[in-house]
Amino acid sequence: MANPSVRGGAIVLLVLAALLVSAYALGQSLVPDPPRQRHTGVATGATQAHPTASPSRPVPTTPSAQAERQPQLDPDSNGPYGSRVSTGSTRVALTFDDGPDPVYTPQVLALLRKYDVKATFCVVGVNATNHPDLIQAIVAEGHTLCNHSWNHDMTLGKRPAAVIRSDLMRTNAAIRAAVPNARIAYFRQPGGAWTYPVVSTCEQLGMTPLHWTVDPSDWKAPGAARITATVLGQTAPGSIVLMHDAGGNRAGTVQALQHLLPVLMTRFQLEALPTGTT
Repeated sequence: MANPSVRGGAIVLLVLAALLVSAYALGQSLVPDPPRQRHTGVATGATQAHPTASPSRPVPTTPSAQAERQPQLDPDSNGPYGSRVSTGSTRVALTFDDGPDPVYTPQVLALLRKYDVKATFCVVGVNATNHPDLIQAIVAEGHTLCNHSWNHDMTLGKRPAAVIRSDLMRTNAAIRAAVPNARIAYFRQPGGAWTYPVVSTCEQLGMTPLHWTVDPSDWKAPGAARITATVLGQTAPGSIVLMHDAGGNRAGTVQALQHLLPVLMTRFQLEALPTGTT
Protein backbone atom coordinates (compact mmCIF):
# COMPACT_ATOMS: atom_id res chain seq x y z
CA MET A 1 0.00 0.00 0.00
CA ALA A 2 1.43 3.40 -1.13
CA ASN A 3 2.65 5.92 1.37
CA PRO A 4 0.04 8.70 1.79
CA SER A 5 2.74 11.39 1.57
CA VAL A 6 4.04 10.10 -1.78
CA ARG A 7 0.53 9.90 -3.21
CA GLY A 8 -0.16 13.46 -2.16
CA GLY A 9 3.02 14.70 -3.82
CA ALA A 10 2.02 13.07 -7.11
CA ILE A 11 -1.33 14.77 -7.00
CA VAL A 12 0.37 18.13 -6.47
CA LEU A 13 2.59 17.56 -9.52
CA LEU A 14 -0.38 16.64 -11.67
CA VAL A 15 -2.22 19.80 -10.60
CA LEU A 16 0.84 21.98 -11.36
CA ALA A 17 1.22 20.38 -14.80
CA ALA A 18 -2.43 21.01 -15.57
CA LEU A 19 -2.08 24.65 -14.49
CA LEU A 20 0.98 25.14 -16.74
CA VAL A 21 -0.81 23.71 -19.79
CA SER A 22 -3.82 25.92 -19.15
CA ALA A 23 -1.62 29.02 -18.78
CA TYR A 24 0.20 28.30 -22.04
CA ALA A 25 -3.06 27.86 -23.95
CA LEU A 26 -4.45 31.07 -22.49
CA GLY A 27 -1.28 32.96 -23.51
CA GLN A 28 -1.46 31.73 -27.08
CA SER A 29 -5.07 32.82 -27.38
CA LEU A 30 -4.11 36.34 -26.33
CA VAL A 31 -1.39 36.76 -29.07
CA PRO A 32 -2.94 38.41 -32.21
CA ASP A 33 -2.62 36.67 -35.58
CA PRO A 34 -0.01 38.22 -37.96
CA PRO A 35 -1.61 40.58 -40.52
CA ARG A 36 -2.42 39.08 -43.93
CA GLN A 37 -0.62 40.65 -46.90
CA ARG A 38 -3.11 42.24 -49.35
CA HIS A 39 -2.53 41.65 -53.08
CA THR A 40 -2.67 44.99 -54.88
CA GLY A 41 -1.53 43.87 -58.32
CA VAL A 42 1.30 46.49 -58.26
CA ALA A 43 4.83 45.21 -58.53
CA THR A 44 7.27 46.25 -55.87
CA GLY A 45 10.99 46.78 -55.88
CA ALA A 46 13.17 48.05 -58.71
CA THR A 47 10.67 47.12 -61.45
CA GLN A 48 7.83 49.26 -60.12
CA ALA A 49 6.57 51.81 -62.65
CA HIS A 50 7.14 55.52 -62.08
CA PRO A 51 4.09 56.84 -60.20
CA THR A 52 3.53 59.62 -62.75
CA ALA A 53 3.68 57.36 -65.77
CA SER A 54 0.47 56.30 -67.48
CA PRO A 55 0.18 53.01 -69.37
CA SER A 56 -1.74 54.77 -72.16
CA ARG A 57 0.68 57.73 -72.42
CA PRO A 58 4.24 56.57 -71.70
CA VAL A 59 6.83 59.15 -70.76
CA PRO A 60 8.91 59.88 -73.92
CA THR A 61 12.57 59.09 -73.92
CA THR A 62 15.05 61.92 -74.10
CA PRO A 63 16.03 61.40 -77.77
CA SER A 64 12.38 61.49 -78.90
CA ALA A 65 11.65 64.61 -76.91
CA GLN A 66 14.68 66.32 -78.41
CA ALA A 67 13.71 65.26 -81.91
CA GLU A 68 10.31 66.93 -81.55
CA ARG A 69 12.03 70.21 -80.73
CA GLN A 70 14.48 70.10 -83.61
CA PRO A 71 13.55 71.82 -86.91
CA GLN A 72 12.67 69.42 -89.64
CA LEU A 73 14.98 70.00 -92.59
CA ASP A 74 14.02 67.03 -94.73
CA PRO A 75 13.38 68.62 -98.14
CA ASP A 76 10.56 66.17 -98.89
CA SER A 77 8.82 66.19 -95.53
CA ASN A 78 5.12 67.15 -95.37
CA GLY A 79 4.97 68.43 -98.95
CA PRO A 80 1.75 67.83 -100.88
CA TYR A 81 2.10 64.59 -102.85
CA GLY A 82 5.79 64.46 -101.92
CA SER A 83 6.66 67.92 -103.21
CA ARG A 84 9.67 69.69 -101.79
CA VAL A 85 9.00 72.13 -98.94
CA SER A 86 12.48 72.78 -97.55
CA THR A 87 15.94 73.64 -98.78
CA GLY A 88 17.21 70.64 -96.83
CA SER A 89 19.60 72.86 -94.87
CA THR A 90 19.47 75.90 -92.62
CA ARG A 91 19.58 78.16 -95.68
CA VAL A 92 16.52 79.98 -97.02
CA ALA A 93 15.41 80.07 -100.66
CA LEU A 94 13.51 82.96 -102.24
CA THR A 95 11.36 81.92 -105.21
CA PHE A 96 9.53 84.11 -107.73
CA ASP A 97 6.60 82.85 -109.80
CA ASP A 98 4.71 83.69 -113.01
CA GLY A 99 7.40 85.60 -114.88
CA PRO A 100 9.29 86.79 -116.57
CA ASP A 101 7.60 90.19 -116.72
CA PRO A 102 9.17 93.14 -118.57
CA VAL A 103 8.27 95.60 -115.77
CA TYR A 104 8.83 93.74 -112.49
CA THR A 105 11.36 90.99 -113.26
CA PRO A 106 14.15 93.51 -114.04
CA GLN A 107 13.41 95.32 -110.75
CA VAL A 108 13.59 92.07 -108.78
CA LEU A 109 16.82 91.12 -110.54
CA ALA A 110 18.33 94.51 -109.74
CA LEU A 111 17.56 94.16 -106.02
CA LEU A 112 18.96 90.64 -105.91
CA ARG A 113 22.06 91.86 -107.67
CA LYS A 114 22.44 94.74 -105.22
CA TYR A 115 22.53 92.37 -102.25
CA ASP A 116 24.30 89.55 -104.10
CA VAL A 117 21.44 87.14 -103.46
CA LYS A 118 20.62 84.20 -105.71
CA ALA A 119 17.03 83.05 -106.07
CA THR A 120 14.81 80.64 -108.02
CA PHE A 121 12.49 81.81 -110.81
CA CYS A 122 9.48 79.65 -111.68
CA VAL A 123 8.71 80.79 -115.20
CA VAL A 124 5.64 80.41 -117.38
CA GLY A 125 6.29 79.06 -120.87
CA VAL A 126 4.39 81.70 -122.81
CA ASN A 127 6.23 84.47 -120.92
CA ALA A 128 9.56 82.79 -121.61
CA THR A 129 8.69 82.80 -125.31
CA ASN A 130 7.73 86.49 -125.21
CA HIS A 131 10.74 87.61 -123.13
CA PRO A 132 13.72 85.38 -123.88
CA ASP A 133 16.08 88.21 -122.92
CA LEU A 134 14.82 88.02 -119.33
CA ILE A 135 15.34 84.25 -119.23
CA GLN A 136 18.89 84.91 -120.39
CA ALA A 137 19.36 87.55 -117.67
CA ILE A 138 18.06 85.20 -114.96
CA VAL A 139 20.54 82.49 -115.98
CA ALA A 140 23.43 84.90 -116.54
CA GLU A 141 23.11 86.22 -113.00
CA GLY A 142 23.28 82.76 -111.45
CA HIS A 143 19.65 82.15 -110.53
CA THR A 144 17.87 78.80 -110.75
CA LEU A 145 15.10 78.09 -113.27
CA CYS A 146 11.85 76.27 -112.50
CA ASN A 147 9.11 75.17 -114.91
CA HIS A 148 5.73 76.72 -113.96
CA SER A 149 3.64 75.27 -116.82
CA TRP A 150 2.98 76.75 -120.25
CA ASN A 151 0.17 79.14 -119.35
CA HIS A 152 -0.23 78.94 -115.55
CA ASP A 153 -2.85 76.20 -115.78
CA MET A 154 -4.09 75.58 -112.25
CA THR A 155 -6.07 72.54 -113.41
CA LEU A 156 -3.13 70.95 -115.20
CA GLY A 157 -2.82 68.19 -112.61
CA LYS A 158 -6.33 66.96 -113.42
CA ARG A 159 -5.61 66.53 -117.10
CA PRO A 160 -4.49 63.27 -118.77
CA ALA A 161 -0.86 62.35 -118.24
CA ALA A 162 -0.10 62.89 -121.93
CA VAL A 163 -1.43 66.46 -121.76
CA ILE A 164 0.59 67.18 -118.60
CA ARG A 165 3.74 65.83 -120.21
CA SER A 166 3.21 67.87 -123.37
CA ASP A 167 2.66 71.05 -121.34
CA LEU A 168 5.83 70.61 -119.28
CA MET A 169 7.95 69.67 -122.29
CA ARG A 170 6.64 72.67 -124.26
CA THR A 171 7.58 74.97 -121.37
CA ASN A 172 11.06 73.47 -121.09
CA ALA A 173 11.52 73.92 -124.84
CA ALA A 174 10.54 77.61 -124.58
CA ILE A 175 13.09 78.14 -121.81
CA ARG A 176 15.81 76.36 -123.77
CA ALA A 177 14.99 78.34 -126.88
CA ALA A 178 16.28 81.35 -124.93
CA VAL A 179 19.09 79.51 -123.13
CA PRO A 180 20.15 76.30 -124.87
CA ASN A 181 20.99 73.47 -122.48
CA ALA A 182 19.51 75.44 -119.57
CA ARG A 183 19.18 73.38 -116.41
CA ILE A 184 15.55 73.12 -115.32
CA ALA A 185 15.63 71.15 -112.11
CA TYR A 186 12.20 71.98 -110.67
CA PHE A 187 8.52 72.16 -111.53
CA ARG A 188 6.00 74.14 -109.52
CA GLN A 189 2.32 73.41 -110.06
CA PRO A 190 0.33 76.66 -110.44
CA GLY A 191 -1.73 77.38 -107.36
CA GLY A 192 -0.05 74.48 -105.55
CA ALA A 193 -2.83 72.26 -106.95
CA TRP A 194 -0.73 69.11 -106.88
CA THR A 195 -1.95 65.71 -108.01
CA TYR A 196 -0.22 62.35 -108.33
CA PRO A 197 -0.19 62.50 -112.16
CA VAL A 198 1.50 65.92 -112.31
CA VAL A 199 4.09 64.94 -109.69
CA SER A 200 4.79 61.66 -111.45
CA THR A 201 5.14 63.36 -114.83
CA CYS A 202 7.51 66.08 -113.69
CA GLU A 203 9.68 63.50 -111.95
CA GLN A 204 9.77 61.38 -115.12
CA LEU A 205 11.09 64.46 -116.90
CA GLY A 206 13.85 64.82 -114.31
CA MET A 207 12.31 67.71 -112.35
CA THR A 208 11.65 67.90 -108.61
CA PRO A 209 8.15 69.04 -107.59
CA LEU A 210 8.72 72.31 -105.74
CA HIS A 211 6.25 73.62 -103.16
CA TRP A 212 6.91 76.28 -100.50
CA THR A 213 6.95 76.96 -96.78
CA VAL A 214 6.10 80.66 -96.55
CA ASP A 215 3.34 82.28 -98.61
CA PRO A 216 2.70 86.01 -98.03
CA SER A 217 -0.04 85.94 -100.71
CA ASP A 218 1.65 88.80 -102.50
CA TRP A 219 -0.31 87.86 -105.63
CA LYS A 220 -3.30 89.46 -103.90
CA ALA A 221 -1.32 92.73 -103.67
CA PRO A 222 -1.87 93.19 -99.92
CA GLY A 223 0.78 95.92 -99.73
CA ALA A 224 4.47 95.95 -98.96
CA ALA A 225 4.00 96.18 -95.18
CA ARG A 226 1.91 93.04 -94.95
CA ILE A 227 4.16 91.09 -97.32
CA THR A 228 7.19 92.09 -95.26
CA ALA A 229 5.56 91.22 -91.93
CA THR A 230 4.45 87.77 -93.13
CA VAL A 231 7.81 86.80 -94.58
CA LEU A 232 9.80 88.00 -91.57
CA GLY A 233 7.35 86.43 -89.12
CA GLN A 234 7.16 83.00 -90.76
CA THR A 235 10.57 82.40 -92.32
CA ALA A 236 12.73 79.88 -90.45
CA PRO A 237 15.84 77.83 -91.27
CA GLY A 238 15.15 75.74 -94.36
CA SER A 239 12.18 77.79 -95.56
CA ILE A 240 11.21 78.18 -99.20
CA VAL A 241 9.55 81.59 -99.62
CA LEU A 242 6.96 82.09 -102.35
CA MET A 243 6.65 85.48 -104.06
CA HIS A 244 5.74 86.75 -107.53
CA ASP A 245 7.51 88.88 -110.11
CA ALA A 246 4.65 88.76 -112.64
CA GLY A 247 0.95 88.03 -113.04
CA GLY A 248 -0.28 91.46 -111.97
CA ASN A 249 0.84 94.61 -110.22
CA ARG A 250 3.91 93.53 -108.26
CA ALA A 251 5.00 96.96 -107.04
CA GLY A 252 4.24 95.87 -103.46
CA THR A 253 6.48 92.84 -103.80
CA VAL A 254 9.35 94.92 -105.17
CA GLN A 255 8.93 97.44 -102.36
CA ALA A 256 8.79 94.67 -99.76
CA LEU A 257 12.01 93.18 -101.11
CA GLN A 258 13.81 96.45 -100.43
CA HIS A 259 13.12 95.90 -96.71
CA LEU A 260 13.23 92.10 -96.68
CA LEU A 261 16.58 91.43 -98.28
CA PRO A 262 18.86 93.27 -95.82
CA VAL A 263 16.95 91.88 -92.81
CA LEU A 264 16.83 88.30 -94.07
CA MET A 265 20.55 88.43 -94.78
CA THR A 266 21.26 89.20 -91.13
CA ARG A 267 19.24 86.14 -90.06
CA PHE A 268 19.89 83.51 -92.71
CA GLN A 269 22.02 82.48 -95.64
CA LEU A 270 19.96 82.97 -98.80
CA GLU A 271 20.45 80.58 -101.71
CA ALA A 272 19.22 79.61 -105.11
CA LEU A 273 17.97 76.05 -104.95
CA PRO A 274 20.49 73.54 -106.36
CA THR A 275 20.15 73.14 -110.11
CA GLY A 276 20.89 69.42 -110.22
CA THR A 277 21.86 67.90 -113.56
CA THR A 278 18.66 68.31 -115.59
